Amino acid sequence: MQPLDLYATIEEYLDFNEEVTHLYETIAELALEKEPKTLIDIGCGQGDFCNIIIHNNVDTLGVDLSEKQIQIAQTKGINAKCIDIKDIKDNYDCATAVFDVINYIPKNHLKQFLTHSYNLLNQNGYFIFDVNSYYGFQEVAQGTLTIDLKDKFIAIDANFEDNCLFTDITLFTKDKSLYKKQYGTIEQFYHDKEDLSQTLQEIGFSIEKIIDFNLHSLEDSDKQIFICKKGTK
Repeated sequence: MQPLDLYATIEEYLDFNEEVTHLYETIAELALEKEPKTLIDIGCGQGDFCNIIIHNNVDTLGVDLSEKQIQIAQTKGINAKCIDIKDIKDNYDCATAVFDVINYIPKNHLKQFLTHSYNLLNQNGYFIFDVNSYYGFQEVAQGTLTIDLKDKFIAIDANFEDNCLFTDITLFTKDKSLYKKQYGTIEQFYHDKEDLSQTLQEIGFSIEKIIDFNLHSLEDSDKQIFICKKGTK
């Protein structure tokens, strides 16, 4: 099983619902302020963010590289596809990438990903996304979590080093008297705000605003939300 599919299997057992819903609602409000008629959510996961947008009468497509996540989204009635954004031919008034999506992109692929995102947009379209701050990686994301359920045991161990967060996920699932083990490692990458801003501007985006956001921490912002507008190259 691919690491992101393994994460999809355990996501419902992680106690992040309140925080993630707050992030979704915040970014949805920012996107809806732009009054888009069409929106594409990149890395849509199980479609919960798309569901907010759809209920505001915006024609919405969710895309993700995890087939398991897309299958779950489709059961919720979300228009969702397992497709790489470079293969999408349509254009949208707004694109979003919510809850760590940008941090899954390695530095050497980041400019290409952002260029594909730029090309998805209509002229004067908006790209709105969140990204983890250094504080968020160093002080919040690191650590160990175990979840002991009746028929499952989940162990998560996250370590941040060399600007990369390595999250080891182990899932034991009970099958009669035996346990089946599944294991995977997810990598996330820190992207410096200034470097990210420069790359966006080189591609042709203008940055309207960068918002400090507290997802898990009350001490310092563990995320930034970027609001970018497509200009003329």
